[in-house]
Amino acid sequence: MTAWPRAMKRANAAAYCDLSESAFEREVLEGRLPQPVKLGNRDHWCKNALDAALDHITGQGQDNEPDYRRKHREKYGQEAA
Repeated sequence: MTAWPRAMKRANAAAYCDLSESAFEREVLEGRLPQPVKLGNRDHWCKNALDAALDHITGQGQDNEPDYRRKHREKYGQEAA
């Protein structure tokens, strides 16, 4: 897909994140990716919300390190980061 729609159904949202649908659903249930919104009585994910969540996960657009790296550093020490 060359142009991603602003609102995506589960299959497209998972593909946008380069995840299988089941992995995508796990990330949503764990709160790392946003919950869907109802449009036309179906679940859709907002591209901008996915982008913001992915930016947060990877630490893009922030001065802070990504959560997974901070947790790893806190658990194993600075040299492990």
